[in-house]
Amino acid sequence: MYKTRDNLIFGFHGCDETLCDKLVSGQITALNYSENSYDWLGKGMYFWENDPERALEWAENLKKCNQNKNQKIIKPAVLGAVICLGNCLDFLEQENLKKLKNHYNQVKDDFAKNGIELPQNTGGKDLYRRELDCLLINSLVAKQREECPEEAYDSVRGVFFEGSELYPTSGFREKDHIQISIINPNCIKAFFKLRKEDKKYKLV
Repeated sequence: MYKTRDNLIFGFHGCDETLCDKLVSGQITALNYSENSYDWLGKGMYFWENDPERALEWAENLKKCNQNKNQKIIKPAVLGAVICLGNCLDFLEQENLKKLKNHYNQVKDDFAKNGIELPQNTGGKDLYRRELDCLLINSLVAKQREECPEEAYDSVRGVFFEGSELYPTSGFREKDHIQISIINPNCIKAFFKLRKEDKKYKLV
């Protein structure tokens, strides 16, 4: 009874300014799905939850490294989105973590029976290439859609601990964040551009 998310949240996507303007103006109506084999939360439209600064940093890094083959970033920008997560596969919840673990055991057995090796997450301590996670999440989403279409997942959400520790023995790291992958495009209620804060405003 608590699984469907009807409340609205803000998500932020790092991209080129041209794409941002086209989405906000309605020239195009949706982001392309990210479908890399190593995507952290499987196939979807990706957003940083409540973190425009991290989204801009991501876009700036893509420009420097020229990593995005599908979208060349000339002028980094941040696209804001008003999002309703709907039926969310949320890995901040124990139930879904257990579900993913059980799914892993099932997939591992199926692969072993067919003599197929499971992919692994790689890419240093932050595991930048998460091929195992991506395979498991995509197949879990597909299984849910097939077995219970009326409860198909609309979105996936996870917390990630990334970067160097903030200070010795810290439980926090420099790039910790919550990431959202939107499967159902109807979860996105609106796109917007960030406005600058009015620093002259004062409470009376």
